[in-house]
Amino acid sequence: MFEPLELAMFPLESALLPDQELPLRIFEPRYGALVRHCLDTGDPFGVVLIARGREVGGGESRCDVGVLSRITECVEHGAGRYSMRCRTGERIKVSEWLPDDPYPRAAVTLWPDEPGDPVTPAQLLEVEDRVMALFERIADARGVSLPDRAALLGEHAGGDPGQRLWDLASRIPIGTADRYSVLAAPSAAARLAAVRDAVAAVAEVVEFQLSE
Repeated sequence: MFEPLELAMFPLESALLPDQELPLRIFEPRYGALVRHCLDTGDPFGVVLIARGREVGGGESRCDVGVLSRITECVEHGAGRYSMRCRTGERIKVSEWLPDDPYPRAAVTLWPDEPGDPVTPAQLLEVEDRVMALFERIADARGVSLPDRAALLGEHAGGDPGQRLWDLASRIPIGTADRYSVLAAPSAAARLAAVRDAVAAVAEVVEFQLSE
């Protein structure tokens, strides 16, 4: 069981997955304070999806599953404004939201994959094939050529299937709700099902648009 961590939190209007690049431009005072805290301490911050509302000005409703994020590059522009590059890391679950003083904060726990049915190489290959078919359909409709499979889907050297599914999902143009479903799937097997559903949803939209 993981002990809760008290973290600065950054609600966003998009869902992030583990091991993604996250560029941010900071201009709101409360998030300037968050950046200064993380730079001074070296602490990560949490990123969660906004369920309702907007991140500017506060008052939004926040989802409870997110990811850790660490600042990798930061440029200060003065007057509390920053340009940053961050990298997302482990998945987290919020156990309690704390007062927004001086920025959003929460008690969170790390949330690794829960036990479940194994994801087999054949299942991974099947969902990769579905993604490639989707990309090929879009490319054919636009009359363009695609990069090779490895460039589109990344290399998979037989490592952790759950991590491979994170990487694959980050490469697909899926909607925010589907991306959050992938993020919140408790096990690798559940994530596989969520990725399949997300690919099917994108394929339906593509076919509808091409039929018009």
